[in-house]
Amino acid sequence: MKGIAPCLLLCQCLGLPLLAQATEPLPELRVTASRLPQPALEQLGNSARVDRDRIALTAAQHVHELGNQLAGTWISRGSGQEHLTAIRSPVLTGPGACGAFLTLEDGIPSRPTGFCNVNQLFELPTELAAAIEVLRGPAGPLLGANGLHGTLNVLLPIPGDAPGLALAAEAGPHDFLRGRLHWDGSAGATGIAAGLLADHDNGFRESSGYRQQKGFLRLARELRQGRLDAAFSASNLDQQTAGFIRGRDAYLDPDRRRENPNPEAFRRADSQRAWLRWTRPGGEARRSEWRLFLRRSDMEFLQHFLPGQPLETNGQISGGLGYTLALNRGPWRLTAGLDAEAASGFLEERQAQSLGPGSNRPPGRHYDYTVDSQAIAPFLRLRRQLGARWALEGGLRLEYLRYDYETRLPPGNRREDGGSCPGGCLFFRPADRSDEFFEAAPELGLLFRIDADSTAWLRGVRGFRPPQATELYRLQSGQSVADLQPETLDSLELGWRRIDGGFSAEAVAFLMRKKHFIFRDADGFNVSDGRSRHRGLELQLRYQHASGLYAAVAATWARHEYAFDRDAARGETIRDGNDIDTAPRTLGSLQAGYRGARGVLEVEWVHLGPYWLDAANTARYPGHDLVNLRATWRLSRSWQFALRLRNLGDEAYADRADFAFGSYRYLPGRGRELFAEIDWRH
Repeated sequence: MKGIAPCLLLCQCLGLPLLAQATEPLPELRVTASRLPQPALEQLGNSARVDRDRIALTAAQHVHELGNQLAGTWISRGSGQEHLTAIRSPVLTGPGACGAFLTLEDGIPSRPTGFCNVNQLFELPTELAAAIEVLRGPAGPLLGANGLHGTLNVLLPIPGDAPGLALAAEAGPHDFLRGRLHWDGSAGATGIAAGLLADHDNGFRESSGYRQQKGFLRLARELRQGRLDAAFSASNLDQQTAGFIRGRDAYLDPDRRRENPNPEAFRRADSQRAWLRWTRPGGEARRSEWRLFLRRSDMEFLQHFLPGQPLETNGQISGGLGYTLALNRGPWRLTAGLDAEAASGFLEERQAQSLGPGSNRPPGRHYDYTVDSQAIAPFLRLRRQLGARWALEGGLRLEYLRYDYETRLPPGNRREDGGSCPGGCLFFRPADRSDEFFEAAPELGLLFRIDADSTAWLRGVRGFRPPQATELYRLQSGQSVADLQPETLDSLELGWRRIDGGFSAEAVAFLMRKKHFIFRDADGFNVSDGRSRHRGLELQLRYQHASGLYAAVAATWARHEYAFDRDAARGETIRDGNDIDTAPRTLGSLQAGYRGARGVLEVEWVHLGPYWLDAANTARYPGHDLVNLRATWRLSRSWQFALRLRNLGDEAYADRADFAFGSYRYLPGRGRELFAEIDWRH
């Protein structure tokens, strides 16, 4: 109860000033799934957005706190800044897990096709963003590969939107400290904005702290012929990683919750991205845009979850360009363009310790290879207005991808020194080779304008995900070639959207079928003959009253089922009709509060429904419900104070639950924690 008292005191302080003056309604929800700005009511398909005010009020330590506020989205928190993503999907793990979601920074993919990482969201400056947009289901022809189950776009602040200097300092339990800076020095036709973040957390579990830094610099210049924008962003993470605690309901034990069975585990990662964008406006009739970009990432982490705990080092450097042309001619609207990129990546896995003379996991290098890739994709979307209310839209993307793989170790399943393991070493290295993939993503939809404030749509679209480099070239004994096909997902969506002053709503029903999803079978082989079915309902509501009272709801009901029979790795048995593991049928959140001239007071409820922990549906996690409180108080024109109380009820829960190797495993969630922040603006 010690953490609750300061919040109650702050509520009393806020009460009268907050009731003294109402504020303007929250901004309208405006999200675009196209590459150029588009009003939300003209968009054919679902969308959701976390805007600048919500990002600032939430002050998320981890991106999952923002994901909770969006329908159909669960960004499952791991240790430190690690995470696993679920957008209109189960939480995906193992082979086939990464690459199912497209992560963007200002519309540009944060990583090249084929070089994903399941934790790649921690590379993006979500804490400094102006907004975060999420599209659920296949991204459509304008965005392309990896936008299979969902797309998340982090939008950097635009120069001129928030002039001045802002500094913030935050402190909390377990030696948590965070500093943030935002500066906007725009003047005249030239704009400049920058942001920095540095935080430190010792973690509530043993040896589970982290340090991270993120930053961005964005420039803009208005010229007679158009607008030139440039940006650079970077991240650095150094964390100690806490492993699973084992035993049924171990997360309920207050002592077990703080244990870390893997104090030696760590992850170090850094990334950099730079882009240049040239936009030539031509009024409503014509607009074009060029994008040039460069990216780099590097990561080193101990695979503490594997016998022998090998060290993995991986990285990539890549670049590319994109061109978009938008034309309006009477009832016709055309968007067309081309994306192209090239990348060079590497991966090394090295085991220091020996597991004994009879082990098939020898010390030394298991894999050491490079992969060069090239991708090119033309795309087209055409809309035809059919009278005052109806519009028909169709599109197509054709994408070609080539990998050129080269191993630095002898091919086969021998030791690094050429020696053999009893029965053969577990790890198999293919000989040098090239692989090519070609995929098409069609789209067809119908948009109906109900009235000035609401629309409805019906949309069918295909998404695709090419095999990632690690799935093709990081094999196990007995599989000399991974004969994998691109995953495809066909989606049918019926939706309704309304934006009316301070009220916005979106309701969506969907059906999806996925083919060729990649998993590891009972022989340890990477295979792509998995199939699944997905159906559900999603609701997003936001309301701002003139008095300052507001509420927001994100609610999801969904079924994610296997659509085939197979024995999988780790003794798993997949049966047609079973729920996919780690796929709760219900997700939801509610934020309700008051926004006044002197501050904000908000209560949040977050719901995660029960889910199965194994493919056979024999082990289960019961789900959980959490309550959070947030309050800000404007002390003066320049100073603001904030308190955030997370997990008000001090509930014992698991951020992630799993059942593997015959035992329950959990990553326990954090208990009740109070954080205080002081902000200064000039």
